[in-house]
Amino acid sequence: MNKNLHTKFIKASAAQLGFHYCGIAKAVKLDDDARRLEQWLQQGMHGGMQYMENYFDLRTDPRRLVPGAKSVITLLLNYFPEEHQQNEAPKIAKYAYGKDYHDVIRDKLNKLIQIIKQNIGDINGRGFVDSAPVLERTWAVRSGAGWIGKNGNLITKEQGSYFFIATLIADLDLVFDDAFAKDYCGTCRKCIDACPTDAIKENKVIDGSRCISYFTIELKDAIIPNEMKNKFEQWMFGCDICQDVCPWNRFSKPTSEINFTPIPEILNLSTAEWNNLSEDAFRKIFRSSSLKRAKFKGIQRNLKFIQPSAECIPENA
Repeated sequence: MNKNLHTKFIKASAAQLGFHYCGIAKAVKLDDDARRLEQWLQQGMHGGMQYMENYFDLRTDPRRLVPGAKSVITLLLNYFPEEHQQNEAPKIAKYAYGKDYHDVIRDKLNKLIQIIKQNIGDINGRGFVDSAPVLERTWAVRSGAGWIGKNGNLITKEQGSYFFIATLIADLDLVFDDAFAKDYCGTCRKCIDACPTDAIKENKVIDGSRCISYFTIELKDAIIPNEMKNKFEQWMFGCDICQDVCPWNRFSKPTSEINFTPIPEILNLSTAEWNNLSEDAFRKIFRSSSLKRAKFKGIQRNLKFIQPSAECIPENA
């Protein structure tokens, strides 16, 4: 088999595993991204996410992650749900409706690597999904998947932005796709204007330290800053505002991935039921869910913060 056949085989195998896109870019150091990331970190826009300062060289050069790497394979997996939450319930980001995507995609990546090894040879490859120092959106653009929107998300013309990005770095010589060269956001500012915490800046800069997803998931402090009070618009875990208002997401199609079938309680629990949920029940119901990232105490904190009746607690209390 030559690299053309290898490429076709890998893309066909990815499709069989359920990925709706597979593109390939040459493994090179991302000099421009390194400069932008360094500036973003220096401005403190990562908030308390100190892990983003780690492994800087690995984050900007895939050959440091996988010695001898030649190709960076980008895979997209749609998660847009067919059913949605009841309007009055505390809001949960759509990506967390079903089983934890880390587990689902990691299993698919492992299977893809095994398929490649069985049919092509004993390659050196590693799969990543949102848990390692990989600039997956940049690689997605370089692989031809789409463009980076003003909200910082990867957007595709075919299905909008409701998908997960997985990356497979391998020491395999493949046929590279052309990078996606055009930006189809134009003059649209819907995501910028809709963000209630002003986390979306100009020039596609996202202040992660002001994002609702950061406060409701990443922030481990017992208290959310009072300046954010009444700005969360009922979001309890994550946030989809900038995606919900994006015109390109009118093309979103319901996922066919059975593992992303919504957990019934996510769709049906009322505010009162969330407030009365015990820790044991939470652990049992959401044992396979992304919600466990915030833990029971984090969910309780978020619930109290988004309820209008809750009083603000002084930050210096």
